[in-house]
Amino acid sequence: MNEIRVIVADDSALMRRTLKKIIEMDSRLVVIETARDGEDAVNKVKELKPDVVTMDINMPKMDGLTALQIIIEEDICPIVVVSSLSQRGALTTYEALELGAFACVGKPGGTVSTNMADVQKELCDVLYEAALIGHNGEKLKRLSNKMKTIKKIRKEEEVLLNEIEVKVKKGGILKAVALGISTGGPKNIYDVLPLLPKNLNAAIFVVQHMPPNFTESYAKRLNKYCDMEVVEAKNGMLVERGVIYIGKGGYHIRTRKNFNNDLVIRLSRVPKHMFMPSVGIMMESILDSFGENTLGVLMTGMGDDGANGMVKIKQAGGYTIAEAEETCIVFGMPQEAIKRGGADIVLPSYKIAKEIINKVGLYK
Repeated sequence: MNEIRVIVADDSALMRRTLKKIIEMDSRLVVIETARDGEDAVNKVKELKPDVVTMDINMPKMDGLTALQIIIEEDICPIVVVSSLSQRGALTTYEALELGAFACVGKPGGTVSTNMADVQKELCDVLYEAALIGHNGEKLKRLSNKMKTIKKIRKEEEVLLNEIEVKVKKGGILKAVALGISTGGPKNIYDVLPLLPKNLNAAIFVVQHMPPNFTESYAKRLNKYCDMEVVEAKNGMLVERGVIYIGKGGYHIRTRKNFNNDLVIRLSRVPKHMFMPSVGIMMESILDSFGENTLGVLMTGMGDDGANGMVKIKQAGGYTIAEAEETCIVFGMPQEAIKRGGADIVLPSYKIAKEIINKVGLYK
C-alpha cells in the first residue's frame, strides 16, 4: 500500500502544525492538507479524497460533528476524532463514535495540547488501521450505518427470548460474562447488550478501550438502551446478577471477596498497561472469581488484548465466543483469540446475545 494520505482538521493553527509533525514521523503516513474548520474540512475532503481524516469536534463555522456526518453519509473516507478528554468533550466524542467515527484519540493536554507526542504511536496506528478499513467498501458502509432504533432492538429481543428455554432458579449459581471490545465497539456493542434481558443469570463485565472520562458517559448512554442495568464500575460495588459493569477508563477492573465474603468490584492502576482498563487483566480476574462459570466474549478491536484471557477461560472449562470477521470493524483481538485456540465458537455480532443467553440461562 502506498503512503496513506491524511487531512488534518483543527481550528488551532498550533494543533494543525503539531498533528502534521507527529503524523509524518510515521513513514506510512503523509499529511496532504489541513483544514481550519468543519466547512473547510468537508470541501477539501470532497476535492482531495484522502484515505483518512483527523477531526476536531469544537470548531467554528461548522463544527466537527456536522462535518463528520456529511463525510460519512457520502462514504468518502474514515474519520478519526482527535478531541479534548474533558467530560464535555467525552459526551460529544461518544456521539461521533455512534455516528460512525472510526475511533477517538484524546488530546492529553486539553483543546490545544502541546504534548501530543505522548499519543503519537496510538494516533498513527489508528490512522493506518482506519485507512485500511476505508479500502474495504463493505466495512466502511457498515461503520457509517446509523445506530439501530430502540423499536427494532426490542422487536429482535422479543423474537430472541421466545426461542430461549433455559431457566434457572433465582439464587442458583451466578455466572459471569467477561466481554472485551475496542475499535468499532461503540457501534457493535448495540448488537449485543440491548438484546440481553434483565433476568439474565449473570453479571456482565465490559472493557471498552476508552480514555478516562469517557466511560461514565458510555455507561449512561448504554443504560438508556438496555433492559439490564448498566453502570460504570466503582470500588466496592457488589457484584449482582442482571447488572452490566463498564470498566472505568484509566483503571483495571477486578473482582474480589470483601470481609463479609461478598464479591465486590476492585479498581486498580497497576500494573501499568497499554490499555487501562485491559481486557486481559479483567478476564483473568473474573476467571479467578467464577472459574468454569465464566463466559468470555472478544469483539472488534485492534491488537490482541484479551486473546490470552480467552485461552485461559477455555482451558479452565469456561466458554468463549469470538466475533466473526464479517461483522468486526477491525478483526484484530478476536482473530488473535481464534489463532491461539481461545474460541469455542465464532459468531457474527448479531448472534452473540442469543449464545450468551443459551449458555448462562434466565432466572425465574
